[in-house]
Amino acid sequence: MSSKSYFNVAGDEDQGSKLSRKVKESPFMLIGLAGFVAAGAIGAYKYKNRGTMSTSVFLMQLRVAAQGTVVGALTLGLGYTMANEYLFKKEKKDETNLSN
Repeated sequence: MSSKSYFNVAGDEDQGSKLSRKVKESPFMLIGLAGFVAAGAIGAYKYKNRGTMSTSVFLMQLRVAAQGTVVGALTLGLGYTMANEYLFKKEKKDETNLSN
């Protein structure tokens, strides 16, 4: 029986290394999270100067803005990945055929 586990056991990886691994895998996720935090910070600052707008309408608009930044960043990431995979495709040698 093999000692190799296919599942991560809780506690194998701390949060810092997990976040750094995720950022390396998809850097646009970090940009989306930063945009979400920025939209929240700007919204908190503008909450004081919202005028006569009700709180529920203001929060609804803030939620749409925050989600828009995340969806935009993920869309850019998907476009970047697809462009690298299909438009700027680099030829890779198939090593399995070379061994025969």
